[in-house]
Amino acid sequence: MAGRPRGAAAPAQAAMAGKAAAPGTAVLLVTANVGSLFDDPENLQKNWLREFYQVVHTHRPHFLALHCQEFGGKNYEASMSHVDKFVKELLSSDAMKEYNRARVYLDENYKSQEHFTALGSFYFLHESLKSIYQFDFKGKKYKKVAGKEIYSDTLESTPMLEKEKFPQDYFPECKWSRKGFIRTRWCIADCAFDLVNIHLFHDASNLVAWETSPSVYSGIRHKALGYVLDRITDQRFERASYFVFGDFNFRLDSKAVVETLCTKATMQTVRAADTNEVVKLIFRESDNDRKVMLQLEKKLFDYFNQEVFRDNNGTALLEFDKELSVFKDRLYELDISFPPSYPYSEDSSQGRQYMNTRCPAWCDRVLMSLSAKELILRSESEEKAATYDHIGPSVCMGDHKPVFLAFRVAPGAGKPHAHVHKCCVVQ
Repeated sequence: MAGRPRGAAAPAQAAMAGKAAAPGTAVLLVTANVGSLFDDPENLQKNWLREFYQVVHTHRPHFLALHCQEFGGKNYEASMSHVDKFVKELLSSDAMKEYNRARVYLDENYKSQEHFTALGSFYFLHESLKSIYQFDFKGKKYKKVAGKEIYSDTLESTPMLEKEKFPQDYFPECKWSRKGFIRTRWCIADCAFDLVNIHLFHDASNLVAWETSPSVYSGIRHKALGYVLDRITDQRFERASYFVFGDFNFRLDSKAVVETLCTKATMQTVRAADTNEVVKLIFRESDNDRKVMLQLEKKLFDYFNQEVFRDNNGTALLEFDKELSVFKDRLYELDISFPPSYPYSEDSSQGRQYMNTRCPAWCDRVLMSLSAKELILRSESEEKAATYDHIGPSVCMGDHKPVFLAFRVAPGAGKPHAHVHKCCVVQ
C-alpha cells in the first residue's frame, strides 16, 4: 500500500491522534475552466497556480487529477506560448517536485472543427505511490505508469484515452462549439476507476433560458450527459467505477429563480423596434419608487443585490439547482457547501464579485457513479471522509472558481467491483 507523502499530516489530525497514519490512497480530483487564464495570463495565472498549489499542499494526494476546460482560452492559436508556459510550470514547479510521474493530455487540434474540444487533462503521481497502472483502450490491458509524458494535438490516435466531441446537431445554434469529453482509466492498489473530463453546453441566452422550466438548454445538457454515461458504461470494456468532473454548465432553473428573487415585482418587456423580438425584461418593485430589481437580456443578468448568491454560500438557491436530479439513479454528488462557481469577475482585483452576465450557478462539479461512492474511505473515527469545496474563495481565479474533491480510497476497496484484480495484467 502506498505510504503517506513526506511531511504530510493525517487529515482530521485531532481525531486521528495517537493512531497510525491514515490508511488508503489519498486522491485529489480538481476541475477548472481555465479560459480566462489565457486571456489575461500576466494577472491571473500566478494567483491561480498559487491557490492550486495550496490545495495540493493541504491535501497531500498520492494521486492528483486536474481536468481543465477551455484550455488555451478563446483564441488557442494566439495562446500557444502561454499554454506551453503553464504546462511547463505545472510539471517543473517546486510545489510539485514529489510527483515524479505525470501524464498530460492536451487537445491542441484547434484547426479541426470536427474534433477540437479544448480539454486538458493532467495526472500526477506521488513518488511514494508504488503500484499504479493506466488502461490501454486499444490493447485492452493495463500498463505501468513511468516517467512524465505529454500528449497533444491529435489525441484521437492515443490508445491511453477515449475522446469525443459532441455531434454538431446537439447544439445547432452554436456553430463552433468545443464541447466534449476525454476518458482515462486508472488502477491504484487493485482499485480501477475511470476519470472523465467533461464540458457541456452553456446557456446561449438568458431570455431563452427564462422562457421555460426546465430550460431548452437544460434539455441539451441532459442529452449530452446521458450520451457520455451510456458511452462509458457500454459493452466494449469491463465496467469500472467512474468519476465525471468538469464544467457541466448546470444552471439554476431560471424561471423559478426570477420568480423567487422578484416576488413583488412588476415586469416590463422591451422589444426591438424592427423585429418586435423581446430584447430586455425589467423587473421593478411595485412600491419603493419602482426601484429596478433585475434587468434581463441575452447576456445580462443584473440583480440589485449580489449578496443573495454569497450569503451562507448561496445554499438558499440550491433548491433551484435541479439538472442533476434526472440522473439520481446513475450519479452521486457530495453535499455542496460552497458558493456558485460561475460567473466571477475577471478583474484581478475582484475575487468575490460576480459578473452581471449570467445568474450565478454551480457549473463546475465532481460527480461519481454509485459504485465510486463506495470507494471513498469512511472511517468510524472520521465523520468527514471527503472534502468537496472550491479553490481561491477570495482571489480572482478567472470567471470560474475551480472545484475539488479530496478523499482516500480504502485498501482493497475496489475488489467487489468489476473484477479489478485484472489490473495485474500489465505490460
